[in-house]
Parts: sequence; C-alpha cells; structure tokens
Amino acid sequence: MANLQSLRTKINSTKKTQQTTKAMKMVSAAKLRKAQDRIVNARPYAYRIQGVIQRLAQSGTIESPLLSNKKSETTEKTLLVVLTSDRGLCGAFNSSIIRYAREYYLKEKNNREINFLFIGKKGSDYFKKYGVKIVDTIYNLAGTISYDMGRDISERLLKYYLDGEYTEIRMVYNEFKSAISQTVIDEVILPVKQEEENQESAVDFIFEPEAEEILEQLLHKHFAVQVYRCLQESIASEHGARMSAMENATRNAGEMIKQMTLNYNKIRQAAITTELIEITSGAEALNA
Repeated sequence: MANLQSLRTKINSTKKTQQTTKAMKMVSAAKLRKAQDRIVNARPYAYRIQGVIQRLAQSGTIESPLLSNKKSETTEKTLLVVLTSDRGLCGAFNSSIIRYAREYYLKEKNNREINFLFIGKKGSDYFKKYGVKIVDTIYNLAGTISYDMGRDISERLLKYYLDGEYTEIRMVYNEFKSAISQTVIDEVILPVKQEEENQESAVDFIFEPEAEEILEQLLHKHFAVQVYRCLQESIASEHGARMSAMENATRNAGEMIKQMTLNYNKIRQAAITTELIEITSGAEALNA
C-alpha cells in the first residue's frame, strides 16, 4: 500500500506540473504572436536602411571612422554583446548562445582583448565564473523592450567605438526563423561591414542633399534600428523556444502520467487479487 500511495502522489504531482507547463506554453504562444508581428514589421526597414548605409560607404567619397575598413594601428579590442534571456525553461535558447560565445572567446582571446556586455541574466551568470571582463549587464529585457531601449544601447556602443575603447563591436543573438527554429548570429555592427560591390552599388549615384549630410543623419538612426531589430529577434526567439520547450514538457508529462497510472492499476489489481486469495483461502480453511 505504501507503494500505491507513493505512485498516487507522483501522479498528482506530475498532473500539477503538466498544468503549469501547459499554461506557460499558452502564455508564450500569445507573446510569440506579438513578438513575431513586431520583428516581421521591423526587418524590412532595418535591412533597407542598412543597404543605404552600405551604398554610401561604397561610394568611396565619404570618410568616416564608422565606415572605415582600414586595419587599425592600435591593438585589436573587441566588445562582444551577448543576448540571452533573464529566465530559463526555454530549451536550447540560452545554451546555444553561451556555447558560441565561449568558443569564440577561447579561440580569439590570444589574438585580441575581448570584453563582454550582456543583455540578459543567463549569459552574465554563466561567464562570471570564467573571470572574463564584463562591461555591464542589462536585465529585464522582456519587460522593457522598446525602440528607446535600442536607441540608448546603440548610442552607448557608438560612444565606446568613437572614443577608441574598442576597434570592433560584435553582437551575438538568436535570429528568429520559426517557433521551433532559431539560428545563432554573430554580427559585426561596428564598423559597418563592407559588402562586395555589385552592379547596382557600382553605379555613381547623385545624393541630394550631400552624401555626408545624409550619412550624419542616418548613422545614429541606423544603429538604433539595427540594435532594436536584434533585440526583437532575440525576444521572438525566446518566446518561440519557450513555447516549444513547454509543449514538449507537457507531452512528456502526459506520457509519464499514462505510464504511472498503468503501473498503479497493475499494482492495485495485484493487491486486490492477493487479498481475494487470502480471503478465499481463509474461508476454505474454516470450512475444512
């Protein structure tokens, strides 16, 4: 009977866990729909303005430290901006980012100085034990995501770069593909990556007003939009990963409940059969 009581307790506990994971899946699904709409709407503008910046850079008539592709004479120093989540229970969302950032650090730490800026608690908590230099950690990403937040972070990164603190700034994040698919992206956001010239970019465009004036107006907006897009990509990926993880957890809990219920019924039936045999044997002994 003790075994039956233990199984009954496990079944009830697993049912409560299943209800929790099912609720978390529904919450993540609702958040995912909103985040997916935001990133789908943000991508075209972000990619378009990035194309304009690159076209200006390829014109060859503009000098800017943000667009320079020349080799720096100073020691290479990289700031790695790593986007994770503040909470767990989202499958491989955090582990894939952390694994990539760690492999990059171990591979490049002898060639350059690498510092970290974390957006999300999980990445910061993991790397603290490695003794890497952490510039800062930004928490509560899911609760404060906005264009203003992206603009503030981009202005901060621009200042780091223009002040000469870093020769390169990279952003590592999960790009949203679907609810069950996210891809780790390592994107150099400063300096602006120079694409190979194609037939369209090789055309000599006439800018009105001057290209330098356009560039000055676009650069700050460009980086704010790109950082905001990366934040939205990460948020959508997190909700998708958590929804998928909770769906798997709910399914696994259901399978566990079925298996434990089957074992419970077998043990209970065996106990009932044993009691019937004992009663029958006792009755026959009295009649003998």
